[in-house]
Amino acid sequence: MRISDEDKQLFSEAIGKVKPMVVDTIHPVKTPGKSKSKLVEKKSSKQVAQFHFSDEFEPNLNKQGPMQYVREGVDSFEVKNLRRGYYSPDLILDLHGLDQHQAKKELAALLYACQKEHAQCICIVHGIGSHILKNKVPHWLVQHPDVMAFHQAPLEWGGNGALLALIELKDKFNRD
Repeated sequence: MRISDEDKQLFSEAIGKVKPMVVDTIHPVKTPGKSKSKLVEKKSSKQVAQFHFSDEFEPNLNKQGPMQYVREGVDSFEVKNLRRGYYSPDLILDLHGLDQHQAKKELAALLYACQKEHAQCICIVHGIGSHILKNKVPHWLVQHPDVMAFHQAPLEWGGNGALLALIELKDKFNRD
């Protein structure tokens, strides 16, 4: 379809004065991207930090007395040391105000951070509240391969509303 001279004139009057555009001759600089291996490594690290705990798993934990657990092959004396307060936590995680989904993610991230920060003892403050996290946190900890033992925390670290856990450190992470 052709545009008539009259339509061109009407268009020019409606637009007014027009200034021609200057052609931009600056070309974007290409920065070297991250190598594929670094991206894969970062992705796998993120997946490790998001360890998936099962809510259906029911470990055989002692229902009498304070909450405690010792992984098979770990000296039971370590639990006594946790109970007596011989270990002080290197990292503390407070789960107050979090729902189960958020608490699971935070706990997985904490266990991942233990390896990076070389934290052997951690404190997880779950609170008492309606006993949801108080019951779930031990079930999740039992499932993680790095958790050697845990015990209800001494009063100075939260007592009945917290757990102290011993973490097995691996040499796969370097301190930065």
